[in-house]
Amino acid sequence: MTTSCLKTLALVAAASVLALASPIASAQGYPSRPVKIVVPYTAGGPVDQLARGLAERLGKSTGQPFIVENKPGGNTIVAASMVAKAPADGYTLFMASSASLAVNPLVYSKLAYDPDRDFAPVSLVASAPLVMVVGNATPATRLKDLIPYIRSREGSFAYASNGNGNPLHLACALFASMANVDMLHVPYNGTAPALASVLAGDTQMTCDIVLNSMPQIKAGKLRPIGIVGPRRVAALPDVPTLAEEGLLGVDAAVWFALVAPANTPAEVVARLNKEVVKAIDDAAMKARFSVMAMELGSSSPQDVVDLTNRERSKWAAVVRKHGIKVE
Repeated sequence: MTTSCLKTLALVAAASVLALASPIASAQGYPSRPVKIVVPYTAGGPVDQLARGLAERLGKSTGQPFIVENKPGGNTIVAASMVAKAPADGYTLFMASSASLAVNPLVYSKLAYDPDRDFAPVSLVASAPLVMVVGNATPATRLKDLIPYIRSREGSFAYASNGNGNPLHLACALFASMANVDMLHVPYNGTAPALASVLAGDTQMTCDIVLNSMPQIKAGKLRPIGIVGPRRVAALPDVPTLAEEGLLGVDAAVWFALVAPANTPAEVVARLNKEVVKAIDDAAMKARFSVMAMELGSSSPQDVVDLTNRERSKWAAVVRKHGIKVE
């Protein structure tokens, strides 16, 4: 073999070693600059506060700033699409919701991202319990009174949601299926106008994140019928679950997970998971968000995949039954 051929082979071998070593080296030094967490909701809301609390902890533990960027719109699609196209280097992360990962693929005929293909899960972060509330113009105070009242309205009983195909819409649709009642769905562009419609009597009911409805419940302007989940929440200890009221099978919550763009180096994902678990499992962090009715809990990346698959299977049946589709 000629000297030139040997030199060529040596250069190729060296390049290969560098190519293999590069992700490992970058992972060992991660993060070496600020990291962005994209939140698919407006600033100041519960998910934004959760992301900023997590960002603060991650910044302290890693020595680099974690910066929250709000990109609301399109039932989380705007933010999800942005992160799906970001470089797979761990410096752009997404605070994904159950809508982003489990529900949107079921209800949108065309989706600008693929949650299974475009993201690398890092960890679950939190779950936000839902509460079913009615306005004061609705005479029912308990579930046993509400169900016959809805039936007496012969399909004119209206419930509000923060958008067609949103998890809050699906939660009310699941209730309709399990209670065998016929209700009219009125979608709004956000939770604030949905709640306003119930307060004004334009609609009679909604299912919402506890934190959003809690001020109006405590002010006596909304009446809680039940928690849409397996257990009561500390923020509303006197409100029973729907199961306690006799209606089994209505279990819904909005949950959140931190994900990175697909093909982010496994070592970077592992480092992020370690730091997120440490931040989320901190007792002070959990106590801080417990009063906001946010149940914090970390996980492995595989747990995110497993929960997504279970939720997608559950909601697929509701979507089919109610013909829920968004163009």
